[in-house]
Amino acid sequence: MIDHPLPDQDAWVLLFSNNSMPVLRVTKRRLEEMRADIDNVDARELARVILQDPIMTVRVLAYIQPLRGRSLQHDITTIAGAVMMAGLLPFFRRFDALPTIEDTLKGYDPHALLGILHVIRRSQRAADYAQDWAIWRHDLNMEEIRIAALLHDLAEILVWCFAPKLGLAIQARQQAQPTMRSADAQEQVLGLSFQEIQQALCKVWHLPDLLAQLIDDHHTEQPRVRNVSLAVRLARHSANGWDDPALPDDFSDIGTLLNLTPDAVRRHLGLDKPATDDQPQ
Repeated sequence: MIDHPLPDQDAWVLLFSNNSMPVLRVTKRRLEEMRADIDNVDARELARVILQDPIMTVRVLAYIQPLRGRSLQHDITTIAGAVMMAGLLPFFRRFDALPTIEDTLKGYDPHALLGILHVIRRSQRAADYAQDWAIWRHDLNMEEIRIAALLHDLAEILVWCFAPKLGLAIQARQQAQPTMRSADAQEQVLGLSFQEIQQALCKVWHLPDLLAQLIDDHHTEQPRVRNVSLAVRLARHSANGWDDPALPDDFSDIGTLLNLTPDAVRRHLGLDKPATDDQPQ
């Protein structure tokens, strides 16, 4: 475990690259069950399991990139496509005996496990929002959008895994100053932001350029990037409760993306039910 900030983003990339990244315990269990019944497993079913776990998702994408060869004109940006490219048996052989997040943090401050599970749950919700809006917008590849939202906060998850003391320190600063920008808290503790680490990881792991672009908040003028960014924002702010003061701006911006009013966005999210004739107006 790292208990002090590393000197630069390259050092963080080296740390994450030289260690086997742990997955959720439930992911490991489901993969073991599917491997035992491999004759009845298909790529889409396997992809659904993987796409609930940010670390497992990025491990699969990083694994598949060197296998693409020169014959493929395009990056593999879907998990089902990655599994089919690898083949089921080679896939299960490659991802045998996976370490788990729960075992990695066992014996450490229990708040660290709670912290990482909170971020992962937030990432799952962001992925659900992003996919829903991609469908609404008739995006041609909604899974790319889902993956980008799921992986948007990957660097934060990895810091919790390998440097939980620093994750707790960032969390403490934000709790002490709720109005502090997340990036400011990260830079005060780490000397750089999660976004910087994340972009460096994308390059070193040769992740698809499209994915790197979709998780880069500097490109929010592009509708697909904005789809991802707003989903992440909504998941982050709503994690504090649906009365978070930042949410009205989120509803307005989401409405602009989807061509809906803020009230219609709230209804779409299931927060407000439309009035009926027998209800007071």
